[in-house]
Amino acid sequence: MRVKYIAAAAALSFVAGAVTAPLLPSSAAENSTGKFDDDTYKYLELFGDVFERVRRDYVEEVTDQELLENAINGMLTSLDPHSGYMPAKNFQEMQEQTKGEFGGLGIEVTMESGVVKVVSPIDDTPASRAGIQSGDYIIGIDDKPAVGLTLQEAVEKMKGPVNTPVTITIRRAEVDPFDVKLVRAIVRVQSVKSRVEGEVGYIDINQFNETTQVGLDSAIKSLKTEIGPKLKGYVIDLRNNPGGLLDQAVSVSDTFLDRGEIVSTRTRHNEETQRYNAKPGDLTGGKPLVVLINDGSASASEIVAGALQDHGRAILLGTKSFGKGSVQTIIPLARGESAMRLTTARYYTPSGRSIQATGIDPDIEVKPARVEPIGTPSAGFSRAERDLPGALRNETEKGDPAAPASADTDPQSGAKPAPTAPSADAAKPGATPVETAARPAQPADYQLQRALDLLQGIALYQRAEAKIPGTN
Repeated sequence: MRVKYIAAAAALSFVAGAVTAPLLPSSAAENSTGKFDDDTYKYLELFGDVFERVRRDYVEEVTDQELLENAINGMLTSLDPHSGYMPAKNFQEMQEQTKGEFGGLGIEVTMESGVVKVVSPIDDTPASRAGIQSGDYIIGIDDKPAVGLTLQEAVEKMKGPVNTPVTITIRRAEVDPFDVKLVRAIVRVQSVKSRVEGEVGYIDINQFNETTQVGLDSAIKSLKTEIGPKLKGYVIDLRNNPGGLLDQAVSVSDTFLDRGEIVSTRTRHNEETQRYNAKPGDLTGGKPLVVLINDGSASASEIVAGALQDHGRAILLGTKSFGKGSVQTIIPLARGESAMRLTTARYYTPSGRSIQATGIDPDIEVKPARVEPIGTPSAGFSRAERDLPGALRNETEKGDPAAPASADTDPQSGAKPAPTAPSADAAKPGATPVETAARPAQPADYQLQRALDLLQGIALYQRAEAKIPGTN
């Protein structure tokens, strides 16, 4: 089965959707007309010569599997930043994140001074039932020191098959270090969180997995009940959301739209163009929306933001989004144990614009406020699709916005904190609930406050307009 996904390059949140025809083995040696090129066999022979020389004469012994997997990955990664080969382990991790669940302990963690620190345990998980507390430090895993491990390494050691045991050593304030024996269980990732902000409903969507729409429905219902008739509107927070399932992005957009196109995808074959349209019904009843975006909002997040902006359904506030306007297809290989991730299409917002390498400009630009000592130089660092080496160009823009990255550009920038690529951007307070890097806590969220003020202003305007005779 092939699966379509859209996500930022360095993230492991994969977008997904349609089942397509099986991969034909012969297609690798054929051109677009279905005929073999004369040079194909020559280069396959060249590849065989190089392969044989490396396996025989390289300074260290390497397995055939390593050489072939690296060759496959090299072929794919040379195409663009988002194509690549996924060995069995990576493919399994992608499937777990797509489903929104994995085997683990249920701890939100971050790294502090080289030590793994618990941000908070997730409710109804082995960690919460065992009494793990926010602020605990994990200094050992299975009787081996955790100090010195990277955050990713520590996370990998805590995750594992369901019903398998693991012992973690905890250091807690004013208490001697102690061991906690846990049994891994299914941990479900909460991709949607919500809370009441005065008379406004705040909804944080941190990724698009199979549980996102269910979580959004629940959040809206809960906020309606808690706030009641005084509800003035919603803030939808998509900051640092690297993407996820295509069908979930379409569904989330449809939640707030009554009609019209949400997104279209176009391949190199015109007849394969697909259009996704909204169905009647707005779950919020037409309440005002403010959507928060930043340079960590990518792919599926940009589909939602672009659809709501083009239809005039929401006001976008924050900073320019990442600018990933391509769609990848996950194609299982080798009896389904591994897979390839191949860029197969571009997507377009309802107005027909491609955001590839250009991003989405917010309606109101609000940069995150921060306090710095006088004289502190500005890093001047931002994340963008166009900065990734080999990024696809935007064929609708003049020039080449997808210029090669400069020497000091981080080729992996663009993902919110995740097991594979912790991010320095921390505009959205909180943590990612998958035993991974948490966003550092912020003393105040300036962008969110501006969004709340904007909704308050809209409510005041609507109230005043309703009092004017003859207005609708």
